[in-house]
Amino acid sequence: MSIRRTTKSRRAVAAASMAAVLTLVVTGCGGDDGGKAEDSGSSSSAKPSGEDKGAGDDTAAGDQVDPNAKLAEVKGQGGLTFVIKQVKRDSGGFLTVQGEIKNEGDQSKNTAGWAGSESAVVAKNPNSVAGATLVDKVGKKRYYVLRDTDSNCLCTTGILPLQPGKATPVFMQFPAPPETSTEVDFTLPTFATASLKISG
Repeated sequence: MSIRRTTKSRRAVAAASMAAVLTLVVTGCGGDDGGKAEDSGSSSSAKPSGEDKGAGDDTAAGDQVDPNAKLAEVKGQGGLTFVIKQVKRDSGGFLTVQGEIKNEGDQSKNTAGWAGSESAVVAKNPNSVAGATLVDKVGKKRYYVLRDTDSNCLCTTGILPLQPGKATPVFMQFPAPPETSTEVDFTLPTFATASLKISG
């Protein structure tokens, strides 16, 4: 009898210990992230890239952009068109630009030029929109796409060559200009400059 009781007791203790461990694991996985920025998950093409650790809302998580919105449309080289759909201040002092680049030409277009000319950034973010800039004419200041300490941009990366008739959604995050600045000039390499109103 004593051996059976001992075995039952050990089983009960083991079950209770296992339940406690599972509770801790579940609590750890589902808990608060401590206010860390969400992963902006801008994958290869459509959404914000897999390496993009978004500082605020983006196309992967946060505001959904109206697919029919059009704040501006700028022409690029070889039949490319960039339709800018949203320019919005995010919590934490960021400004996110979202839009869609379309290939209206009849040949596939390489996207490498959009990453800009900074060698460290281009090396870490090939085929991205890391070369975009904003100019606040009122504050006389230029803003570059945000990067982390490893030079990964907070923008769409890994964009595949754009086939004729195809489009790819893109996003990029910048430090937000002061609240007094309500309009900025936006430039992406190989595209014309556009004046954009800031919302939010």
